Order: sequence, then structure tokens, then C-alpha cells
Amino acid sequence: MDAMNSRERVLAAINRLPVDRVPTDIWATGEVWAKLRAHFGEGADLHKLLHIDGFAGIGPKYVGPPLPPAPEGESVDLWGLRSKPVAYDGGVYAEQSFNPLAAAETMDDLEAYRWPSADWFDYSEMRAAALERRKTHALQCGYMAPFYQHNLLRGLQLSLTDPLLKPDFTHHLLDRMCEFILQHHRRMFEACDGLIDVAQVTDDLGSQHGPMISLAVYREFYKPHHARFIALCREFGIKVFHHDDGSCRAFLPDLVELGIDILNPVQWTCPGMDLAELKREYGHRLCFHGGVENQRILPFGTPAEVRAEVRHCIDALASDGTGYILAPCHNLQAVSPVANILAMYDEAWKYGRR
Repeated sequence: MDAMNSRERVLAAINRLPVDRVPTDIWATGEVWAKLRAHFGEGADLHKLLHIDGFAGIGPKYVGPPLPPAPEGESVDLWGLRSKPVAYDGGVYAEQSFNPLAAAETMDDLEAYRWPSADWFDYSEMRAAALERRKTHALQCGYMAPFYQHNLLRGLQLSLTDPLLKPDFTHHLLDRMCEFILQHHRRMFEACDGLIDVAQVTDDLGSQHGPMISLAVYREFYKPHHARFIALCREFGIKVFHHDDGSCRAFLPDLVELGIDILNPVQWTCPGMDLAELKREYGHRLCFHGGVENQRILPFGTPAEVRAEVRHCIDALASDGTGYILAPCHNLQAVSPVANILAMYDEAWKYGRR
């Protein structure tokens, strides 16, 4: 087979067509990027050196009202969500420090909240940027995650109890929240009509040991919004990337029925997430993204163990020669040795050409 560029290779895998080699992607913390730059030298093309295909991204410019004030050392976004840096062993993460709807009790409280508007963005420059970035890479745009956004606005505990204790309130909150998300993405998709390859309709429904919520709660409160978002993607010919950490197997029949195209991160150490089983059951419908174990092997294994893990993922998820984009199972962490990262991409480059 003739050599493909990154765009051709990634799109072929998504469409489960033949590829010249298994394509690759990377998610990593800032500390990892700093370590890689220190290893290769400032200005080095890390994607080229590591044979990483990845995606190009696109988005509009925020031109809305001034963002709400935040205490010193914290950041704030258009929802009024605040976060602050929290140091962990080897790295720093931005952790949620304020949930703007945590104190809301009534429908009136929800109506008093300053909901974002699609008019707060300038979409006019997106098309020119999209035309340029899609020349060599598959183009990704958008992020639609109703359950996760509910978590952020209310806080995790309230968002988990809301559907059970305040169902009408929850439906109203989700309707208002998702209407903005839908209109915002429609405007982006219209601005780049015919140019966007992939959009995220995603959520974190799974935990380390099982689902975060029941299937009944998902179907009543969140599935209708996933359906609307996926229908919007279909309207514009856009493939749907679905990120779902942990044990999300219980939701897969519904998500596949709705029309997701790509499943990430395929955390195979969690219950129900066996790679070979998922490929057998859903390989005719899905492209898989991720897979490389990121809690034990990448941070604490040897380079030889990392190489064996890469082969394990390719053998299972690309057993038919396609339908898989190899990447770490979520962000590479600061504790992951550079040698292990190099081993992962080198083995993917060599073994993925089978």
C-alpha cells in the first residue's frame, strides 16, 4: 500500500478502511510535553519525531461580555466555572474551585443564572483556518458533554442526586444548558460546512469499577441530549468521537444505536472493557482510540513492557488491520518516563505496519 499522510491514515481508520500503518495520537499533561522538549530540544517537531498522527483542532473567538471576576490565582470561563492549580506528586492540575449553580434550588434560580449565548462568539475566521489545518490532519471541532457539564455546574454530588430528588429541575437545567451547546455547535458547523471531520459528543459515564449512573437515569436525562448532538453531527456529515472513561460497557448498546463512530479511551483494565471482546462485538461499527494502559504500564512499567502492551492493543483492536488509532489511555502523566513514551511510539511505528 502507498504511504498515507496523517489525515488519510486517521480518516481511513475511522472509516474502518485499509491503512498503511496503525495511526497514532497523543494526550499528555504539560509536564510531559516539557520533558519531551527537554529530551529532543526546543523547537523539535515532536509529532514528526514520534510519528504521531493526531488531529488538528478548530474553534471560534470569544467576543462576549467580560468574564466574571475570580479570586487571585484562579481562572474562570464563560459559564462562571472557576478552577485553581493544585500540585500533585510530579504535576499540577487545574481543579474545580467553584460550581456556579451549586446553590440553585428552584426554576427561578436557574432562570436568574447568566446562561451563555452563541452570540458571544465570532465564527467568521474559522473557515479559513479549517481549510489550512485539514490539508494534513483530520479536523476536530466541538465538545458536547451533558452529564459532565452538569457535574461542573452543580458539583459532582448534587449532579448525581439531582435526577433522583429534583427531576423537573434537572430536566430544565439540562434543557437550558444543552440548548446553548447545540446552537453554539450549529454555528461552528455552519461556518465550516463540509470541512470538519470529527466532533466530540462525549461524557464520563463510567468509573473505575462500574457506571457512574444507572442506565435508567442515563436514558431519561442524558440520552435525549446525546441524540440531539449526534443528529446535528450527522446533519453536517461529521463523525462522532465519544470519550468515556472507565467501565462504560453498559452504555455502549445505546451509544452505538445513537451513532457514535469512535470510542475512547478503551480502559481495558476496568470491568467489561476487554479489548478483544469489544472488537468482536462493535468492530463493525466503531473505530477505537486509546487503549495503551496508563495507570500501571506507561508510568511504572519497563520499556519492554510498554512495547508488549502496544502489541497487545494492536493485536486486539486492529485485528482486522484497521479501525484503531493507538494512543495512551487518557493523558500521559508527569510520572511516565520519557523512555516509556519513546518505546510506545516506536513500537507502534514498527509493529503497526504489519
